[in-house]
Amino acid sequence: MASTEPVGPERRLVRRSFDRAASQYDQIATLQREVADRTLERLDLIRIRPHHVVDLGSGTGYCTRQLHRRYPGARVMSLDLSLLMLREARRKGPRLLRRPAYVCGDMQALPFVAGAFDLVLSSLTLQWCTDLTRTFQGLRQALTPGGLLLFSTFGPDTLRELRESWSEVDQDVHVNPFPDMHVLGDAMTASGLRDVVVDVDRIAIPYPDVYTLMKDLKGMGAHNVNRGRSRTLTGKGRLNRLVSAYERLRREGSLPVSYEVVYGHAWAPDAPGSVAIPMDTLAGSRT
Repeated sequence: MASTEPVGPERRLVRRSFDRAASQYDQIATLQREVADRTLERLDLIRIRPHHVVDLGSGTGYCTRQLHRRYPGARVMSLDLSLLMLREARRKGPRLLRRPAYVCGDMQALPFVAGAFDLVLSSLTLQWCTDLTRTFQGLRQALTPGGLLLFSTFGPDTLRELRESWSEVDQDVHVNPFPDMHVLGDAMTASGLRDVVVDVDRIAIPYPDVYTLMKDLKGMGAHNVNRGRSRTLTGKGRLNRLVSAYERLRREGSLPVSYEVVYGHAWAPDAPGSVAIPMDTLAGSRT
């Protein structure tokens, strides 16, 4: 596996968090698999026959394996910030001649030559990127002319109940911030991607208690790695106040946990000198 050093202290925290989660990730990440399936389903509506594909933020390789089955003739690569996640992905990967290649690297600083991929897919990874403009510019450069970018990420309403409950305890940052769909769309357009499409889905998951939620978030590597987080241990008194605040939201025996999922896709510009023919022109020429 190739390697490139992640950028910035927050990236090191993200990598360490997912390294720790790698061994138990697949036992907990039910939501991540559901979102991955919904992301991959969007390829059913898109006519594309890629030769080179990359799964960015691949984790234990769930999407990588699905992409390999969907496009058996393509070369599929898997990139993740966490080396231990990649080891899990390789262990579970297909034992085939054209098995995926595994690269340890940062989505914000892709270690690939320009125009390397016909299809770039990323499911629930973009929210860990601190510089969206730089990230989308890198994604566009990684695409061949006319190549497709498809992604899903968390929006700002994700874990809003947990965030609001913590706000009754203190003013520290306890929940990672997530980008708004309009911010994502603007960054995609500014990067030079074309035909940008962004939409939102909402998923609600009931939890028995706050402690189970926090345990799952930590087990998935999704706990707080934000710069503004508290540097001290959370005491019993603060946890009790959090529980009391969240318990007021209990309905029908469960605590609500909201996830806002933003889906987006766009195309890399065509090669210089190519001519785009409007679809209505083609339709009008039929006899």
